[in-house]
Amino acid sequence: MFLSVFDVFKIGIGPSSSHTMGPMSAANRFLALILSAEWPRPAGAHVAALKVSLHGSLAFTGIGHGTGRAVILGLMGEEPASVDPDRMDAIIDEVERTGRVTPPGHPPYEFQPKTDLIFDKKQPLPGHANGMSFSAFDRDGRLLLKRIYYSIGGGFVVTDTELEAMRMPKKSSSDARVPYPFSTAKQMLDMSRGSGLTIAQMKRANEETRMSPAELDAGLDRIWEAMRSCIDRGLKVDGIMPGGLKVKRRAKAIHDKLNEEWRSNRLNPLLANDWLSVYAMAVNEENAGGGRVVTAPTNGAAGVIPAAIRYYLHFHEDATDEDIRNFLLTAAAVGGIIKHNASISGAEVGCQGEVGSAAAMAAAGLAAVMGGSPEQIENAAEIALEHHLGMTCDPIAGLVQVPCIERNALGAVKAVTAASLAIKGDGTHFVPLDACIETMRQTGNDMSEKYKETSTGGLAVNVVEC
Repeated sequence: MFLSVFDVFKIGIGPSSSHTMGPMSAANRFLALILSAEWPRPAGAHVAALKVSLHGSLAFTGIGHGTGRAVILGLMGEEPASVDPDRMDAIIDEVERTGRVTPPGHPPYEFQPKTDLIFDKKQPLPGHANGMSFSAFDRDGRLLLKRIYYSIGGGFVVTDTELEAMRMPKKSSSDARVPYPFSTAKQMLDMSRGSGLTIAQMKRANEETRMSPAELDAGLDRIWEAMRSCIDRGLKVDGIMPGGLKVKRRAKAIHDKLNEEWRSNRLNPLLANDWLSVYAMAVNEENAGGGRVVTAPTNGAAGVIPAAIRYYLHFHEDATDEDIRNFLLTAAAVGGIIKHNASISGAEVGCQGEVGSAAAMAAAGLAAVMGGSPEQIENAAEIALEHHLGMTCDPIAGLVQVPCIERNALGAVKAVTAASLAIKGDGTHFVPLDACIETMRQTGNDMSEKYKETSTGGLAVNVVEC
């Protein structure tokens, strides 16, 4: 099993990796399919119009998560990593005004968002809670091509046939193309003992089968730069976040107060936690506003890992660029194991799969740069994940704002606490990380759909509307 660090950490836009980035990427895939020779095109037939239907969680919370906007942008040829957030409104206005999409390299296609983009809350698709159907028609309204895609968390998108293949039992989950093909935490620890390498070193060796060391370092540096820039933007902007809840941005005001305390040298026993929390909130306020973020491993949980890294840089004067790279490599190793054996999708297992996974990854990365052994790193990840088990995903009004923003702050605090506890031990502990991951998977399977990013239960229905 090999999942690249650049699959785990993807630069994109908010507010959701599964509900925004995924649908945009699905639209990109469908456009590429139209131009390909991979489907039986009738003689003389030409695609003239497109329709899209959203199902399951995408239908229930798609408006609050910007799913419809993402589909339109994707059908205009925009991609999550490169779309300009400042141009998105103008692009969508053009489509709504003209009733067509004009992706580069394609002829114009008829597409009326009000009628051709359907939020179907009645009929979920069978493969995953985040299902969507793309259809292409000729000028006479005859269906030429249809594909079903699933957004399975963290910006990953697969077709229905790809999803089925992923779920087929395999003789071995190992990937012989990499030197350390661990797919469980136990395998990871066994390989580390056998090789004498750290988790980050094994992950680096796997990555370097696909790129040079310089390319890997440059890519990791780009990921951190995007995270750092997101924090910095979030600490400078105030005002009301979009969506109708009228939730105020708070990171800038809290940051200003913390800077004042820092300069005055006033005693504050909670100062470290306050800095950690404000960094996480800054990221997720940016995400809620549709800004540029990094999936870590999702957009809804994007603040935990950047906050933990910034915290480490803030309070450890000897921190280096190599520390940040090792943090990201270690975190990605743990994230890959979680994704492979359970899920990072809130629509599939609740927020335990998003903020819980992010906290486990952050705890592992922090324990690594604090000098922890592989056993202590695995322990840190387990502690962080264990104390998110059962966490539901119930965003109010389908917006990634309440309780999501504060939840990232608390996830970061748990991650740092978990790393500190693990480092003070010898790595031995009662619950293995693999058992904790399996428990998360089972808990997610048993969890009511009301609590899995549908906004039909929990806080989403128990807050009085004024």
